[in-house]
Amino acid sequence: MSTEPETTEDAEPGTPTGGAQTGAAEEDAAGSGEVPEAEVTEGEATPSGEAPAAEGTEGDAAASGELSAAEAELRAQRAERERIEQRKAEKKTPIEAGTKLSGKAADLLAAVRAVESGEKPVATVFEDPEPAPRRSAPEPVRRPQPVAAESVAASTAPAPSAVQAVRQVLGAGGAPEALAPQVAAALGEGADELLRADPWQLLRVAAVRPEQADGFARALLGAECGPDDERRGRAVTVWLLEQAALAGHTALEMPALLAALAQRGVPDPDSAVQDAIAEGDALVFQDALEDTGAAPARAEEEGTEEDEERPVRVLVGLERYALAEESLADGLARLVNSAPKQDGSAEDWERAAAAAQGSTGELLRAVAAHGLVLHTGGEASLTEPAALLTAAHTLGLRAWAATHGPIGRTRFAALLHRSETGSGTPSTDTRSPGDRSPVATVAGLLSGAEGPGRDADGALDLDLLVVLDAPQLDVETAALLTESLPDGARLVLAGDPGVLWSVGPGRVFADLLAARICPQVASRQPDPGPLGELVSGIGIGELNQVEAPGKEVVIVPVRDAGEAVHRTVQLVVDSVPRAIGVPAEETQVITPGHGGAVGTRALNAALKERLNPGPGRFGGFDPGDRIVHSPVPGRALPGRVVKADAEGLHLSCEGEDVVVPKERVEQSVRHGWALTAHQAVGSRWPAVVVVLPGDAAQALSRPWVYTAFGRADRHLSVVHGVEKALARAVAEVPAKPRTTRLPVLLAPQISG
Repeated sequence: MSTEPETTEDAEPGTPTGGAQTGAAEEDAAGSGEVPEAEVTEGEATPSGEAPAAEGTEGDAAASGELSAAEAELRAQRAERERIEQRKAEKKTPIEAGTKLSGKAADLLAAVRAVESGEKPVATVFEDPEPAPRRSAPEPVRRPQPVAAESVAASTAPAPSAVQAVRQVLGAGGAPEALAPQVAAALGEGADELLRADPWQLLRVAAVRPEQADGFARALLGAECGPDDERRGRAVTVWLLEQAALAGHTALEMPALLAALAQRGVPDPDSAVQDAIAEGDALVFQDALEDTGAAPARAEEEGTEEDEERPVRVLVGLERYALAEESLADGLARLVNSAPKQDGSAEDWERAAAAAQGSTGELLRAVAAHGLVLHTGGEASLTEPAALLTAAHTLGLRAWAATHGPIGRTRFAALLHRSETGSGTPSTDTRSPGDRSPVATVAGLLSGAEGPGRDADGALDLDLLVVLDAPQLDVETAALLTESLPDGARLVLAGDPGVLWSVGPGRVFADLLAARICPQVASRQPDPGPLGELVSGIGIGELNQVEAPGKEVVIVPVRDAGEAVHRTVQLVVDSVPRAIGVPAEETQVITPGHGGAVGTRALNAALKERLNPGPGRFGGFDPGDRIVHSPVPGRALPGRVVKADAEGLHLSCEGEDVVVPKERVEQSVRHGWALTAHQAVGSRWPAVVVVLPGDAAQALSRPWVYTAFGRADRHLSVVHGVEKALARAVAEVPAKPRTTRLPVLLAPQISG
């Protein structure tokens, strides 16, 4: 069991992330050989095995002393970035805070800034030794944020007086005073008094780590500070549980938590956990392990009660996720155990199911008789939920679908429209013609910004809800959805079980599939073409060679980071538009992480230079820039910059106008020509370029490759620099396990 973060979004390829990554590697030169054009007509139609060497010889170029195209481009970009950075530096007249600090105060300031700048990931439970320093990326670095409810992003700022009081305490302890707003918001009323009484409460701030809080505590407490201080033990316990949540766990098994505490220098881990439980900072659970059934059978035969205690596993978790998981289990049990509202007769449902074919008919029959149904399948299988909604509308049900993101919403709305117009069945749908897209995003549905709204009791005003992209549901979001459903409503969770799990804690869809508490309908519609064949093979652990006569799949081998950047830009700007006919604005680049020589920052900087060059007048952005907006962690809204004014940065995200205040731009907006797989999940594009640099080999897994490759509709280019590591990841590296309690909580509540 690992508590390291599932996502690699803020981890640099090659940088240790809880022991899951290899050591950092310096960026290689762009290559001394002449680099051939990255034409999509030249690659192999298979990503398996070792990538063939690129054309050109290093000896010839070295002898001639000529620069390669890649190296010349990189040097030109580097000179331009240095010029821009120098011009920005000359305009910054204020003196940087903290320049006169020394000793532990300076170390703490440097460490906090490193985390805030994105050089170090926040969500790391088991930290490896510091990697070698990497060259800074040209794009403004965004601060990593912990997974949080949407209310966190919209929370009101603390009062100025409270911030000032906290600032004084931070100054007394040698901590950066710039942390004051975050500390005041995290600790609430009386934050200054709480921080002075318990300096380790500084760990409540996402950017702070235990060693930094220790230095702050020593400065405030002096001789009273020690590693055996019970306040430190409690704070580190809570911090570890928060890090586990970032890694996807809703709780930690007691042995794993005790081992992590010992690694963090807590002398008596057991006492630390007990103190945290006694103070209400954490909750403890004893979940019975599955019994073989032999002992109860024996006891029944002998006519005696079982005296032996059943084996249990002891778990520790935070109240927030414990309550969400329990609420989710209650809501799901309510759906499973209650009869769905009979809108439409059984004959009507059977008639609709008989008219459908294959697994579509199975889905209709299951939904007719059950309150909770699971549906699995790839992109092609979405026609089945669309047919379900069409049939439900024909029967007079108030039926809605919800997707993970706006791109998925637009695509499914178009699919649903084709299903309804081509059904040939008279509809009793009473909705107005202007309101015939009953598709919302999950976030919009819960907030009320999209969807049918709420009834008098506060429940969603619908009879059937189909949630697509179900693997992206974390326990808190899933709990809110089930709590919002009225009595008698039906819930269908549909999705591809092979994609990456949710950014937030939990593995709701996978847990329900394993629990088998409700009907499960597996689509028998395979994704078509070479792309469908390739992705289907990856789903079962096989990286197959596929025939791609239309250049649907192309491999572009590269030798180093510089060449990977050059080839990626070349593919997006020239090769794919010319050879495939997909313009650059419809081509998406996907890479394992944000940092590093071939992370999203470096790729976005190179792509911006070619596609929308500009000085970055507003926080590094210019009108026309392709961006991704994250109002809260885990949500990625693709869009473009429209303009910037006193209100903030104006964006257009899938047709919706969004204004991001100036103070929120750095935290919530990134350039979007290149994304991580977690940001891309739930969306698809006509063409996708997946970049696999050599130092990202340890970050690859079967779900990551499956998700990244599966984002392409018509064309997939793989910039291949990991050699045999790609096939090894597909065959041998499954999803990282997550510790959850949902199956245990569901078992006693499901009748039968």
